[in-house]
Amino acid sequence: MEIPRSALAIGAHPDDVEFGCGGTLAKWAAAGCRIHHLVCTDGSKGTWDPHADVVALAARRQIEQTEAARRLANGHIDSIGEVHFLGRVDGELDSDLLTRAEVARVIRLLKPEVVLSHDPWKQYRLHPDHRHAGLLACEGIVAARDPHFFPEQGLAPHRPTRLLMWEAQEAHHVEDVSAHVDTKLHALLAHESQFESTMKATDPAELKVFEERIRERLASLGTPYEMAAAEVFSNIERI
Repeated sequence: MEIPRSALAIGAHPDDVEFGCGGTLAKWAAAGCRIHHLVCTDGSKGTWDPHADVVALAARRQIEQTEAARRLANGHIDSIGEVHFLGRVDGELDSDLLTRAEVARVIRLLKPEVVLSHDPWKQYRLHPDHRHAGLLACEGIVAARDPHFFPEQGLAPHRPTRLLMWEAQEAHHVEDVSAHVDTKLHALLAHESQFESTMKATDPAELKVFEERIRERLASLGTPYEMAAAEVFSNIERI
């Protein structure tokens, strides 16, 4: 596929976008694509500390997500788009009508050519927020494209050209990210609050192990396609 002029990545939590499609977004940003983010929850449960100040954690994670988006652009200032936060409580996301309307509103405002998100039909997916974020991406696209959904928004309908879903149950599309692995990792490391819980890393040595784990995963995804590193997606066109 041709690199789009604009893209919107919809993640359940801060850091999900970087894990799911960070290499692809870095590649597209380097080619001039304007990259937007939409984060559905506040990430307030992203810690193992039972005494953590979750309000402070949510605020910190917004700062980290904004920095990660900047890092994905890797110096291409015009490629840094908007970062939107729905602010739903971590672990309590639902693909309800109100939230669908908010996602549709963001799509209509930003007018992305391509939307990227979680594959909600991934088999044995445990985290409900990931499942609902993927459903919201699908349902938000349908609502955003048709004029009789949420006309009270006063926004013109917008139809993206395709939806790419990471952690795909069935992979239909592959992106060669061999030249952009370092940028993906640099963006992931902006999420410092997640070093212990998500990345299992509390010191530089463990962070190195985490980085190698990501490199190995991207390499394994690329091997069938004779690529040094890849990200793969389910691809829905003609939406």
